[in-house]
Amino acid sequence: MTLNVAIAGPGNIAHHCLAPALSKVRGAVFWSVLSRDSKRALNFAKTHGAKAPNPTPVDLKAMLEDPDLDAIVIATPDKLHADQTIACAKAGKHVLVEKPMATDVSSARAMVQACETAKTCLAVAYHLRWHDGHRRLVAAIRKGKLGNLRHMRVHWTWNAGDASNWRASEEVGQWWSLAGVGTHCLDMIRWIMVPTCGEIVSIKSQISKHVWGGPHDETATVSILFESGATAEFYSSALFDSPCHVEIYGDRGYALCDETLGRQGKGIVQINGKPMKFRFMNPYEGEIRDFISSIIEKRPPEVDGIEGFHNAELLERISTNSNG
Repeated sequence: MTLNVAIAGPGNIAHHCLAPALSKVRGAVFWSVLSRDSKRALNFAKTHGAKAPNPTPVDLKAMLEDPDLDAIVIATPDKLHADQTIACAKAGKHVLVEKPMATDVSSARAMVQACETAKTCLAVAYHLRWHDGHRRLVAAIRKGKLGNLRHMRVHWTWNAGDASNWRASEEVGQWWSLAGVGTHCLDMIRWIMVPTCGEIVSIKSQISKHVWGGPHDETATVSILFESGATAEFYSSALFDSPCHVEIYGDRGYALCDETLGRQGKGIVQINGKPMKFRFMNPYEGEIRDFISSIIEKRPPEVDGIEGFHNAELLERISTNSNG
């Protein structure tokens, strides 16, 4: 079985990561692309070999009217995700939506409900779950290698240079550092901690937006408490470059990940001071492969709309209940 897959939003991630990965996934065909800029759409379709007879529809309505289209990867700005996903569901199309899936709880809930009603797949693109080192580490943790988990810490920053990025403004974004990388930090924490530590019962944050003075977070420091009493924290910032890392502590050991947060599927993973061997693989291929196979096998994707909803709900709490 082969599925025809479109991409909405031919930006940086779509060009460098999503479209190349899509071309390597068995059972998927890059079909068409949607952009507000027709020239950009044509260049993207040509570069990545879109197969549809009309690979650059004029708008979302025209794209969804294509009877040969099966699924859409939504990589547009964050505030567009909800309406686009709901429209796709109503048209019977499956959706892989970039993170964060929505910019408020009510929109995230509406996305989940629309896809449940239409019986279409809704997956959320947290590609770090398909980093081979992360997956091998999580498997070891599930087998008790670290014992009972007690604490986790994630640190990820980048230097935006100025506030010109669309996430820094209110027009199509809701969060800046939190949406750029913080949402990934939160997903990593939930992925690793929730299965044995229970749900998050408390979350507190400090938000700073004092350098550029815009409406959204430039830096966020977040602390988390789980049902088991275990804790976690993450730090995200758009103000400076720094080494990214993950720390996980249990009562029988610890694990460290250095420079594994990013697009490349590389870095160093250690358990109790010993390097863990893993394959350098494109994590975007993994997330798209899971999306395609979940449709074919009629099963939930690994990161479904419910998990995406939890992430969006926590981001909303982080930003609205900040002490900053």
